[in-house]
Amino acid sequence: MKYIRNDPSLKERRRQLRKDQTEAEKALWKCVRGRQVQGLKFLRQYSVGPYILDFYCPALKLAVELDGGQHNEAEIREYDEARSDFLHAQGIRLLRFWNHEVLQQSEAVLLKIAEEVKDKK
Repeated sequence: MKYIRNDPSLKERRRQLRKDQTEAEKALWKCVRGRQVQGLKFLRQYSVGPYILDFYCPALKLAVELDGGQHNEAEIREYDEARSDFLHAQGIRLLRFWNHEVLQQSEAVLLKIAEEVKDKK
């Protein structure tokens, strides 16, 4: 694999995902953009290998993924597991939240992210 980060062949897909964000992604982006979490930069729709991450903090190698109900399906769970294994092999830590958690319990989600960031900063 020639590009491990932000493969140019995925650029249009990343752009489309930023344009078509879910409500949960929009809500979390408002909270983490502009270095609002302990001064750290988060990027959205950042690719690592063949995978596009919802949010990524390069300074800490921390990915934040938001999952909808389809992630309960067996086939998608297997895909997510393979994806997580690949990211861990790249030294990337992964936090996963359900979309409804972000929308209904945003403070708890932000607290969990802040705790993860604080411990590793």
